Parts: sequence; C-alpha cells; structure tokens
Amino acid sequence: MRVAIAGAGAVGRSVALELTENGHQVLLIDKSPGSIRSDVVPDAQWLLADACEMSSLAEAGLHTCDVVIAATGDDKVNLVVSLLAKTEFSVPRTVGRVNHPSNEWLFGESWGVDVAVSTPRLMSALVEEAVSVGDLVRLFTFRQSNTSLVELTMPADSPYTGRLVRDVPWPRDVVLVAILRDNAIETPDPERSLEAGDELLFVTAEDAEVEIGSLLSPKS
Repeated sequence: MRVAIAGAGAVGRSVALELTENGHQVLLIDKSPGSIRSDVVPDAQWLLADACEMSSLAEAGLHTCDVVIAATGDDKVNLVVSLLAKTEFSVPRTVGRVNHPSNEWLFGESWGVDVAVSTPRLMSALVEEAVSVGDLVRLFTFRQSNTSLVELTMPADSPYTGRLVRDVPWPRDVVLVAILRDNAIETPDPERSLEAGDELLFVTAEDAEVEIGSLLSPKS
C-alpha cells in the first residue's frame, strides 16, 4: 500500500515509522526544511513541498496513492489536502487529523475526509472505555459510511453472559468483530461464549448503537 502523509511533524513521522515497519510505502510531505528528517524514518520517501499546492501533490504522485493522511497541526491545511486528494487525484481513502475539537464538524464528506481522527475525542473515549462496564463507548467514527467502532464491557448481570455468540439476536447493521478477554484477542466464533468482563468490539451503524446497549446491558 502506498501512503502519502502531509505533515512531517512528530505525529506524521510516528505514523510513517509505524507504516514503514509494517511494509508499506510511505511518502512524507512538508514545506518546512526543519521537518525533513530522513534519519528518523529512513525507509520513507521525503518531499520538501507545500501540500496545499496542486503542483506539489502532482509531483508527489498522489494519484498512485491508496491513502492520504493529512496530519499537520493546522486544520485548514488538513481540510485542503483531503479535499484535493479526493477530488483532484481520486485517492480512495483520506484520513484527516483534527487539532481543534470545534472544527470536527468540518471533517466530513464535503471536505473529502473519509476518516477524521480527533485526539481529544479519542482520549476521552479511551478514558470512558477504561472505567465503563455495561455502557456503550464510541471509539471511532467512519464518516463516509456513517458507521462507528464501539466497545461494550459485558456486565455480570447481562442476560447474555454465559451464552454463545450464535444465541444472541444481534440487531441489524451490527457486526461483532472481536472479543478482548484476559489480555488476548478472541475471534467472535458462533460457538464462543460471552463472559462477564469481556470487551466486545463492534462495527455498527450509528442508529443501532442504542440497540446494542439495550440488548446486552438493559440497565444502561
């Protein structure tokens, strides 16, 4: 997979390092000479250019990218990069970093953003996830498809504690993707039982979230 990252600051470099270690081709773009630190991510390509300029994106070969990540510290730049990537270069997937929570509403389809990553929202969701049992916690939203990654920790008094996955009448537009148990990831096989304390991860339509909570934790 070829990935272009606009913004070679600490965030962009960290993402690039992770991706290159996983075998992906990564191009980092930044207009600041001080940000070009090829020694930090030696396996990545680097381009000193303004990612808001069409000519720079053309030089970067954005039309050959599978994913573009707008990871600068400026929300305006991230929106422009996402929009150009999607509308001018037909990039299949765009990810936009949200720096200021008040701008989160802008990071959607109208600005070419497929996935918006808001650090404040993600941190608050992780805090909720760490302390909530029986409450549904939204971890991530895929704006283009109006679906979310949500988590629910099975309470001991759930009517489905001890029942098999296949015996649960799962709501429509809800997919159980993983069960986290005893620091291990379990596949949601039909014959696997659900136990108290299991962290269940779902991909679900937003309007089905309440149904999951009502089903597995009626008191929530």
